[in-house]
Amino acid sequence: MHPHSPVVVGRDTELTHLGHALASARAGRGGATFVTGEPGIGKSRLALEGTGLAVAAGMRVLRGRASGLGPAVPFRALSEALMSLLRGGNAPPVDTLGPYRPVLGRLVPDWHEPGDGTDGGSLVVLAEAVLRLIALLGRDQGCLVVLEDLHDADVETLAVVEYVVDNLDGLPALLVATLRNGPCEALRLAQATVQRGAGTVLELDRLGPPHVRELIGACLETGDVPDVVAEQLWADSGGSPYMVEELLHGLVTNGQLVAGPDGWRVTGRIRTEVPASLVRTIAERTDRLGPQGRRMLSVAAVLGHRFPLSVVHTVTGLSYDELLRHLHAGVAARLVTTDEPAPDWYAFAHPLTGEALLARLTPTEQAELSAQAADAIESLHPGLPGEWCQRVAALRLRAGHGVEATRLFADAGRRALADGAPGSAVTLLEQAEALLGDHEDTRLRADVIETLLYALAEGSQFERAFQLAHTLDDLGSAGLPAGRRAALHVRLAWVAHLAGRWTDGLAQLAVARKLLGPDAADEDTAPLDAVDADLALEAPGARRKEEAEQLARRAVAAAERVPLPTIACQAWLAIGAIVRERNLAESTACYERVRDLAENHHLPMWRVHGLVRMAGNEWLAEADPEGLLTAGREAQRVGAITMGQIVDATMALHLVLCGDFTAAVPVIDECWAAARRMQLELVGRHVLMSRAVVAAHQGRRREMEAALLDFQRLDGERSQEQPMALGLARAFCALLEEDRDRARDDLAQALASDDVNPTTFSLYGRHGLDLLLAVLEGEAGWARYEQVRDTAQGAMRWNRQFVELSRAVLLGRSGRVGEAAAAVVTAQHSAAPFAMARQLGLRLVAEAAVTDGWGDPAGWLRTAEEYFHDGQVPAVASACRGLLRQLGVSVQQRRAGTERVPRTLRALGVTLREFEVLELLIERLDTRGIAERLHISPRTVEKHVASLLTKTASPDRPALAKRAVDFLAG
Repeated sequence: MHPHSPVVVGRDTELTHLGHALASARAGRGGATFVTGEPGIGKSRLALEGTGLAVAAGMRVLRGRASGLGPAVPFRALSEALMSLLRGGNAPPVDTLGPYRPVLGRLVPDWHEPGDGTDGGSLVVLAEAVLRLIALLGRDQGCLVVLEDLHDADVETLAVVEYVVDNLDGLPALLVATLRNGPCEALRLAQATVQRGAGTVLELDRLGPPHVRELIGACLETGDVPDVVAEQLWADSGGSPYMVEELLHGLVTNGQLVAGPDGWRVTGRIRTEVPASLVRTIAERTDRLGPQGRRMLSVAAVLGHRFPLSVVHTVTGLSYDELLRHLHAGVAARLVTTDEPAPDWYAFAHPLTGEALLARLTPTEQAELSAQAADAIESLHPGLPGEWCQRVAALRLRAGHGVEATRLFADAGRRALADGAPGSAVTLLEQAEALLGDHEDTRLRADVIETLLYALAEGSQFERAFQLAHTLDDLGSAGLPAGRRAALHVRLAWVAHLAGRWTDGLAQLAVARKLLGPDAADEDTAPLDAVDADLALEAPGARRKEEAEQLARRAVAAAERVPLPTIACQAWLAIGAIVRERNLAESTACYERVRDLAENHHLPMWRVHGLVRMAGNEWLAEADPEGLLTAGREAQRVGAITMGQIVDATMALHLVLCGDFTAAVPVIDECWAAARRMQLELVGRHVLMSRAVVAAHQGRRREMEAALLDFQRLDGERSQEQPMALGLARAFCALLEEDRDRARDDLAQALASDDVNPTTFSLYGRHGLDLLLAVLEGEAGWARYEQVRDTAQGAMRWNRQFVELSRAVLLGRSGRVGEAAAAVVTAQHSAAPFAMARQLGLRLVAEAAVTDGWGDPAGWLRTAEEYFHDGQVPAVASACRGLLRQLGVSVQQRRAGTERVPRTLRALGVTLREFEVLELLIERLDTRGIAERLHISPRTVEKHVASLLTKTASPDRPALAKRAVDFLAG
């Protein structure tokens, strides 16, 4: 007889679905399947069968299971699944994951290295790292991820699973998760996944009588199952496969069903000695193990579904030989089984087994065993690392040790928050707060509430955080010192800042300042001023930057006296952004200070912040991207994913401004996809602004407006990118449509937006393009030019090209023609990295040069016309040709095949037909031969040759033919 059926019974439809899903995953069409049902219905067995199919197909398989002991252990199922890779001795090449490798160190200790960062503990970043690892594992034959008992998973695990499921389409991976069908967050996740079309749910029903008979036959290895056995087991089991197997095993063990020469037969009247209740089934089996065996299993039950042998050994006092003997008896009785993910750990064979054992204990017995188990864990694991802390907290609570349980839950909550699991932290800390009640230890209550505020804010549970405001008043009435209360109000103000509720934040800071009084210590005032600076930057008003800078500088001074290096880094970053518009070198010095502080205090993430900001200043000054690329690689090295995304977004804008639209578009698309998946709205707005700019700089208004609509949906109109969207996108698009008035209006809106909501972005036009257009219209003169020229923004290379063109126009208008022409040369040098803007600048100043009689407007217009014609910007190309005709300059016809004419000859005005004549001159053909080859008259050939002699400044036909060879070679 088999204790378990060797085949899966009654699940043909579900197995077919899994087979198709695995085949789709191997073909690169990934997805997710949630297997739901009541306990014992066969969810794990179906998942195991799917695992067998995957292994047979050569797929990589990851398996993990959630834990139901007390508060959920953050990421347990995911950690177990990933660590199974290492046990097989075939670890994946995780170094190829770049910046996501150190992020995975949070789940797999073997992949963590000193100095690795976690990008602020972002769940989205962690989920993206898991997604990329799954894609890496499945790139050859596909990957199967099995997560069991998802109903016991923590909210962080569910968040990662949701992210992964939503992004599996197009990847060679299948996720299979098992969960109970009772109300829980995991089931809501599964149902929402189906509604979004990102996965399917297989709900397992109980077996009907025919399948129960088939299951019994598979276990007994016979096709002839006694009718009375099939009918009785169907009635007693209710169709639960687990109960069928349990009851059948009891019948055979008790001799009521025996094997004979003619098959299985019933001895006497069939009756199940074990009732349908699983509690009594477990009681029957444990009683057979004797008093020591029952005590061993009782100790294991208070520890949870999984239990470590070392703790059971310490509590029971049994020798290891005795313990192993009883343990093996429990395995033989199918009560416990080895727990493969970790040595020395065992688990109950069924989740309900531990619950049934606990039900047999009186409350006093449970309390005593829980206290003994907690003592044993504390002696075996000093400091309670990892999940031991909350295990002992749950045990102390069951033992009735309220104060100790409170402290442990609070400590476990702090650890969960530090590990980037704010949802679990909130659960643990709220339990600690509930246990405190009206406890007299107000300092402990204050510590719990402060950490809870952190966790609620990190988890975006802002309303719940604000509900704690009244608790701060209660603590004051209970005698909490004013300084400690002030710190809590500062923390609540920080929550308001993250929520965008600046008025609430300022109100909390006002309370904090009143509590601290005028003689507060630096360690109290520095965090307050730092938060106040952040809030000041959010508040409307033209002076918000000045107010924010004053607060940030005061925070820096206090933070560096204490010292508080993290507060100092935060404040220096704010100061650097504020002062950049008046002195780029001063701004860079602020960022260098952040870098130095971070290096001295071993703060790798803050160091990356400083490096990225410094590189950004270098890019603004000279359009040099090398520093950004270096900083981006450093962000990857330490796992600073968000900063890496910011670097990528900046590089996308760099490519756009340089006119490399072909290279820019895929970078923008990749940045947008990552920002959308990872819910990085700050990066997303910047990328959508860049998407609008790349369309605008090609004169594609419809695409630009579509991107701006998406930008507005991300609250772009109130963001710092709004002036850029107006100035860099809409104004440039209008100029490429030769609509100067519309461009001026767009720039005016950009300036007005900056006046109302000052931005720290400096390239939108106030200090460059707007000046040039105003000068061209005669609305600005030397005074405004000098005002803009002397600003830090006017010296930034993108703006500088327009400032120098403005100077050229003003010089030409003043009759200083030589200096004006030289100023254009200087402007062209500054504009060298910016292909489109460089040519647009020539088109704009050429008109003024024609009017005032200076420079080489014909040459500039030829160059610009060539660029915009090739770039398919017809309005500007046509305008250039019109101006050339007004100058009396011959303008080439734009016929199909013009691109064959070398650029150097096109710049001289050589037409396609003239180029065809020139090609034949190289072959030394005479006039008649050329005419016959091109099917034109000899007189037309002579006309084209004469034109070529003039345009190339050649003395005769032999010289022209010789020069033609040089032109073609060049």
